[in-house]
Amino acid sequence: MAYTKEKVYELLAEKGIRYDVKEHEPVLTMEDMEKLGLLEKGTVCKNLFLRDAKGKKHFLVTVPDAKQVDLKSLGEKLGTRLSFASAERLQKYLGIETGCVSPLASLNDTDKAVTIVLDRDLSGDPAIGVHPNDNTATIWLSFDDLKSIIESDGRKIRLITV
Repeated sequence: MAYTKEKVYELLAEKGIRYDVKEHEPVLTMEDMEKLGLLEKGTVCKNLFLRDAKGKKHFLVTVPDAKQVDLKSLGEKLGTRLSFASAERLQKYLGIETGCVSPLASLNDTDKAVTIVLDRDLSGDPAIGVHPNDNTATIWLSFDDLKSIIESDGRKIRLITV
């Protein structure tokens, strides 16, 4: 079962997780989100889908929107050289389209092949904004609830300072 936007909402309700949602036009960049006033509700996350040099390991990295990510430095912390993964890999491993990357896409990774990396600076944040696997909405939920959803199916999270 693919976790579409509707399935994500159903899962949150099923687990009793409180969240706020804002439906909006499709957004592809943080600038698009800023134009819609979405950055004012909480910490909106920037999400990167990366792969190692050999294309064997994949990483879904989530950081606060204002944080700059240096792939070389991040690669050193993760123990590999990193580059951006293709749209084909994004579809294959996370079942989503470009522009919809979200830590909630890990729910579609039934093989648990993708390493989920959350920036330690998000820890304890009461309002983190992420897409529900669709870039026509942003949901705000607590870091603890986001972490709980990801880990609920046995997925492991690497918590590092990016």
